[in-house]
Amino acid sequence: MFAHFILPHRPYFSVKSEFWGKNLDFRNRNDSLSDNSRKYHVYFQPIRAGVKWRKELPFDNVIQRDKKLKLVTRIRKILVQHHDNVMSLRGLGKFRRDLGVQEKTRLIELLKMFPAVFEIVEEEAFSLKFKLTEEAERLYFEEMKIRNEMEGLLVTKLRKLLMMSADKRILLEKIAHLRTDFGLPSEFRDTICHRYPQYFRVVATESGPALELTHWDPELAVSAAELADEENQARELEEKNLIIDRPLKFNRVKLPKGLKLSKNEMRKMNEFRDIPYISPYSDFSGITAGTPQKEKHACGVVHEILSLTLEKRTLVDHFTHFREEFRFSQQLRGMLIRHPNMFYVSLKGDKNSVFLREAYRDSQLIDKDRLLIVKEKFRGLVAVPQLKGRGAPKSDTDWRETNHGDDMRGEEWSDVDDDDDEFDNDGEDDWIDEQINNLDMADQRLLSPPALPDGRPQERW
Repeated sequence: MFAHFILPHRPYFSVKSEFWGKNLDFRNRNDSLSDNSRKYHVYFQPIRAGVKWRKELPFDNVIQRDKKLKLVTRIRKILVQHHDNVMSLRGLGKFRRDLGVQEKTRLIELLKMFPAVFEIVEEEAFSLKFKLTEEAERLYFEEMKIRNEMEGLLVTKLRKLLMMSADKRILLEKIAHLRTDFGLPSEFRDTICHRYPQYFRVVATESGPALELTHWDPELAVSAAELADEENQARELEEKNLIIDRPLKFNRVKLPKGLKLSKNEMRKMNEFRDIPYISPYSDFSGITAGTPQKEKHACGVVHEILSLTLEKRTLVDHFTHFREEFRFSQQLRGMLIRHPNMFYVSLKGDKNSVFLREAYRDSQLIDKDRLLIVKEKFRGLVAVPQLKGRGAPKSDTDWRETNHGDDMRGEEWSDVDDDDDEFDNDGEDDWIDEQINNLDMADQRLLSPPALPDGRPQERW
C-alpha cells in the first residue's frame, strides 16, 4: 500500500530561512567541494561567531509545558496494556521507578491532579482502580488510528535519514534515539524495518543490527531548505511582475528579536551565509574536517533531520549519537549556538534541546500534522486543573507560580552571566517531586492515617 509513497514537493515551513544564502542551487550540488583546498594544503579555521547564548522564554516554555504531559503519557502507556484499559492502583505502584515517583507519594492524589484524563473507580471494598475518561480514551484511539495511517511517511523518513548518512547504514539502537521525535512505533525494529526490503534491510554488524539502504531515490534527495527556496523564488518572481517599482532589498541574516551582535560577529555570519549551499544528501567524503564547508554541511544535516521530526525539535544529545554517520564535530552544541538565526538551544530540563527556529512562531509550531493536533487536544485535557480544595492548586497558573516563582515571568530575553544558570539541570520530573511533596505535607496535616474496619492501618496507594 505504501510502496510508492514519497513526500510531496512542497516546503515544510511557510517562513523562508536566509541562512542558506543566495547560492542555493541543488541542481549543481555534485560540484567539487574542497578538493583544491586539500591539494594545496590550505587549512581553514571554522567561522566562529562569538554569539552569547540568551534565554528565550517562548521556546523554554515549550519544554516546561510538556513536563506534565510526559508523566501522564507514561501512565497512559502502562494503563492501556491492561484488559479493558482498567488498572488497580496497587498495580500502578509497581511502576513507581519507571514513572520517577517517590515511594511516599500517594498515587491516588497524583491521578486526581488530572481529572480530565483519569477516572478513579471502586469495584470492591478497599479496592481502587482507575481508567481513562471517555474523552481521553477517544483521543487515544484517534492517535492510534493516525499512527497506523502514517506508516508510509515513517518509511520515507527512514529512507531520507539513511540517504544522508556516510555509509548509507545506521545502527538500529541509534535510530531508536529519534523514535519518538520521528513518530516511529516502539516495535519499529521488528515491524517497519522488515516490511520494505525494496527500500532498506536489517544487516548484522560488529556493533549490532543496523538498517541499510537498498535503493537510492533521487526524488527524495531534496532537502526541506531546497523545497522552501524553490517556492520563495517563485513567489519573488510573481511579486516582481506585480510590483514594478519595488526598491532593491539587501540580503541580510535575520536574527531573533532582542539578539544584538557586533559588527565583527555579523560580518562572520554573513561570510558563512555566502558559502555555497551543500545538500545534506550529497557525497561529503571529500569535505575537509574543520572547514567552513564542513560546518555548512553539518548545519544542513541538522536542519534536515529537525525538519523530519514531528515537532521540529529534539535533544542535542540525540545528534551526538550520529557523529560517525554524519561526521559531526565534537563541538556540536557550540556549532548550534553559533547559528541563532537557524537554531535555538534550550537549556531547560535535564538535557539541552535544539529547535528549528523557522518552524516556530513564538512558542507555537507553524505547520502541524494530524498527530500533533491530537497531542495538543490531549495536552488540553492534562491542563484541566484539579477541583478547588485544601492543598490543591486553583489553576495551572497558580501551580507554576507556586513551584517556579519568578522563573516563568519577566522579559522574553535575558542574559545569562552565571555559569551555573547556563547549565541548568532541573530534571524533567522535578516538578512532580515538588508537587507531590506539597500534597503529602497537606495530607499529613489534614488527614489521619486510613485504617481498615478491624483497626489495622490501610496501605497508602
